Amino acid sequence: MYLDFYGLKELPFALTPDPRFIYFTPSHTEAMANLHYGIESGKGLIVVTGEVGTGKTTILRWMMNRLDRTVLVAYLFNPRMTVAEFYQYISSPKLLDVPRWESKSELLLKLGEVLDSRHSRGLRTVLIIDEAHGLSSAVLEEIRLLSNFESDSAKQLQIVLTGQPELRVVLNQPELRQLKQRIALRCEIKALPDIEETERYIASRLLAAGADSTNIFTPGAVDFIFRCSEGIPRQINNVCDNAMLAGFAAGAQMIGRDIIEEVADTFDLLPNAHRGRQSGDERESAARIFDAAGRSELWAAGAGLSERRGKSQAGVAGATQAREEREMEREMERTAEADETRIAPPDTDELGRAFQRWDGKGDS
Repeated sequence: MYLDFYGLKELPFALTPDPRFIYFTPSHTEAMANLHYGIESGKGLIVVTGEVGTGKTTILRWMMNRLDRTVLVAYLFNPRMTVAEFYQYISSPKLLDVPRWESKSELLLKLGEVLDSRHSRGLRTVLIIDEAHGLSSAVLEEIRLLSNFESDSAKQLQIVLTGQPELRVVLNQPELRQLKQRIALRCEIKALPDIEETERYIASRLLAAGADSTNIFTPGAVDFIFRCSEGIPRQINNVCDNAMLAGFAAGAQMIGRDIIEEVADTFDLLPNAHRGRQSGDERESAARIFDAAGRSELWAAGAGLSERRGKSQAGVAGATQAREEREMEREMERTAEADETRIAPPDTDELGRAFQRWDGKGDS
C-alpha cells in the first residue's frame, strides 16, 4: 500500500525469514562461521541458540540457499513429532531419500548405507532441525544415536540444532548428558546491541527493498524503535512496517517519534516508563516539598547531624536516652511556641542545636 509513497519496490519489513534481507551482526557472522566450519569439517553436532525473532531461521535459509548442490540437506521445522514420525519424515524422498523400509532397524541399516556411500565420495549430508527446543527427550536421544554414523576421521551426518534459549535448558537435563557431550560447536545469535546498529539494520532493509533514500525514519524515531524492540529484528520489522503504513495514512514523508509511539502503544511494546502516557507527553518533574528557606535550614541541621554522628558513642543507658528524648521534645515545643508568636522563621542555630543534642545520644 505504501510502496509508491516511499519509493519502494517491495515490502522492506515483512515478517517472513527472507534470506535476501539478511543483516549480519557480529553474532550472526559468528553463527554462520560456526555452521560453515562445522559442516565442512564434519564436526557432527552444532547447536545455535537465540531469542525469539533474532534471525535464526533467516540464517538457516541463507545458508541452505548457498550450499553446494552436492550437499544433501534435510530440514525439519516442526519438532512436535513422535520417534516414528521423525524417522518417517527425514527418510522421505524429498529429504534423505532412504529406500523403502519396514522397521527401525531396517531404516538404520539403509540410512547407514546411504551416508557411507555419500561420505566415501566426499559428499556432505546435513540434518537441520529448527525450533529444536520443542523436541521430546525421546527424539533427542534418537538424534544422539544418529550421530554415531561416522568414519575414523569425521561424522557422516552433520546435525544442526537451532532453537530458543530454552534449548540450553533442555540439553542440560541429566538424561541427555550423553547428547550434550557430543556437541562440537555452540554459538548464540544476539539482538542488535545499540541504536547505531538498529539504524544500519533499518537502512539495510530499505536498500534491499529498492529505496532511493534511507532517511525515512528520523533519529528520534530510530532511537524509540530500538527501545521498544529491545534490538530484536522481528520486533523492529513489525514496528517499522506498521509505522510506514501509519505514515502513509497521515501523508508523512518522514516518520517521527510520535508515529512510532502510537504504533508501539498499539502493539504493547512501549517501554515501561512510557506506559499510560499520551504520545508526545513529557514527564513532569517531582514537586519540591520545601521552599528555599526550608531546604537551607534542613541542610544546616543535616550538616550538624553528620558532624556529631561521627563522634557518637554506643551503649547509652536507657534512662539517659529517655532524658535526652524529653529534652528534645521540650526544645521542639519551645520552637513551636515561638513560631506562633512571631512572623520571622525560627532561629536556625537553635534548631540545629536541638538536633545536635538529639544526635548526641548515639544510634543505640
